[in-house]
Amino acid sequence: MKNTHEVILCIVNSGFSETAMDAARAQGAGGGTVIHARGTAGAEAEKLFNIAIEPDKEIVMIIVNKENRDAILHALYKEVGLNTPGQGIAFALPVDKVVGLSEKKQNTEQ
Repeated sequence: MKNTHEVILCIVNSGFSETAMDAARAQGAGGGTVIHARGTAGAEAEKLFNIAIEPDKEIVMIIVNKENRDAILHALYKEVGLNTPGQGIAFALPVDKVVGLSEKKQNTEQ
């Protein structure tokens, strides 16, 4: 069976994970997992990007069908990207195998 899924990781300022999930759901994502985190960027990064960096972060992990990946990444960029209050970044990584998805979700995501 070929690899049909990827995981999108979206790192946003604390309080913006629901906005990220709303954007992803609008493009076909089923759900995600939020991990609370703390950023390590310092004054140098603030100078480089010319933005204030909030240390408290949320990481939203979303397993998606490869076919939906680009639309979801674009929606995340638009709703919680660096030029928004969420100041988020998002990227996708390949997933070798997926278990635990309901049969209904597997059929709609493959």
